[in-house]
Amino acid sequence: MDVENSKAQMKKGVLEYCILAVLESGTAYTSDIITRLRESDLVVVEGTIYPLLTRMKNDGLLAYRWEESSMGPPRKYYELTENGRKFLAELHKTWREFTSSVDKIVKHLK
Repeated sequence: MDVENSKAQMKKGVLEYCILAVLESGTAYTSDIITRLRESDLVVVEGTIYPLLTRMKNDGLLAYRWEESSMGPPRKYYELTENGRKFLAELHKTWREFTSSVDKIVKHLK
């Protein structure tokens, strides 16, 4: 069993949740989202984030708007939709329940 593969799978599983959580505090440009994730030690690349943002937009969780930039082409800023906020609230609840269950198991192993 490859530990790195397991770590990558875990990260994939929570990346959508983390992106929604980043956007909970307001609108953000893609590089801002990546920076916030990296500051929390979740290293992601643009090639991973863009398809995920597109899928989340298509699922009605995110909306975006174009904004002119003084440093080049217009930028796409993402924000949560009302459905995205509701979905995130459910994910918060599910995450708390899930981590509590895992913690109970892991604590017994030490």
